[in-house]
Amino acid sequence: MFGDPALADGVSFFPMKSARYAIVVAAGSGKRMGAPLPKQFLEVKGKPLLMHTLMRLHEFDASINVLLVLHPDYFSYWKEQVMRHAFQLPHTIIAGGEERFHSVKCALDAIEDMKAIVGIHDGVRPMVSVETLTRCFDAAEEFGNAVPVVPVNDSLREISENGNHGVDRSRYRIVQTPQCFRVNLLKQAFNSPFHSSFTDDASVFESNGNTIHLVEGNRDNLKITTPEDLRLLESMLVGS
Repeated sequence: MFGDPALADGVSFFPMKSARYAIVVAAGSGKRMGAPLPKQFLEVKGKPLLMHTLMRLHEFDASINVLLVLHPDYFSYWKEQVMRHAFQLPHTIIAGGEERFHSVKCALDAIEDMKAIVGIHDGVRPMVSVETLTRCFDAAEEFGNAVPVVPVNDSLREISENGNHGVDRSRYRIVQTPQCFRVNLLKQAFNSPFHSSFTDDASVFESNGNTIHLVEGNRDNLKITTPEDLRLLESMLVGS
């Protein structure tokens, strides 16, 4: 069923069928969590956090092609967790690169359908809503890309060498994932060399002369980064 992950960058667990792809980025070390395992593997409600994310994507579209990007050191560990939890949702494992940029590029190289829509999603955002996923993929189909955002509720101040000053928070948005794109357009953008200014996939896409289309995200779509985030996630999943 699994094959040997050392034989290739991608190990297909199930055949791909649809024109929708999700690249789930989960190759990070999660140092800020201060846990013995990377945060994506920590258990929440009896399952690794990462499985909750894949389950949400499957809830959105049971035929979506999931490309799961992991650090090669954790291929065997993930295989053990899949077997232990009898996890049957289709996905393909991709070896991650040095930076997020390289990890996404490796996964993009595995997609041959240039007409497909691909969503790049953080493996530690299990609470993205089906409604947000629908908005992102539908808008990318229409506009070529879609990035989910939510308004800033807190006051903001900009800090400079001359001090600091308040800014108009209504002009700012918090960026989430999945960030969705037409595959052919995103591949063109990722042909660019890596730059430190590439903080997410939208910044790579924008650097290639493209305009970003924003859609409404959902406030619960948190990126689990700290122990406090993990406790909040556990409380959100109670009764779900």
